Amino acid sequence: MATIERTLVKSPPELWELVDNRELMGRWSADLVGLPGVVDVTVLEREPGERLVWKAAAGQASIELALAEKGWGTNVSIRITGRDAGDDRGSRLEEELLDELGSPQRRPFSRT
Repeated sequence: MATIERTLVKSPPELWELVDNRELMGRWSADLVGLPGVVDVTVLEREPGERLVWKAAAGQASIELALAEKGWGTNVSIRITGRDAGDDRGSRLEEELLDELGSPQRRPFSRT
């Protein structure tokens, strides 16, 4: 099991909108189990705005993501269990996930 946490300068609702997305969960899970693209996932637990746990259908790996408001941002904790969780791939993936969540999201301008 590997765990990492970081405080990101985004609100919990903003981060929840990003992570509560099956395509994103499938892409992260594919990276974890070493497969290209996106894999099917099964959501094991969902506490909207606070906690999300899912498992990659392609293996035994699971990812738990927890959000907690902290000062001007949100504390994000990611725990990976199962296949490759303790090796370099699991550690690298956790860092990449946090980097991706912390990066500015580009959205197209709406025309009014």
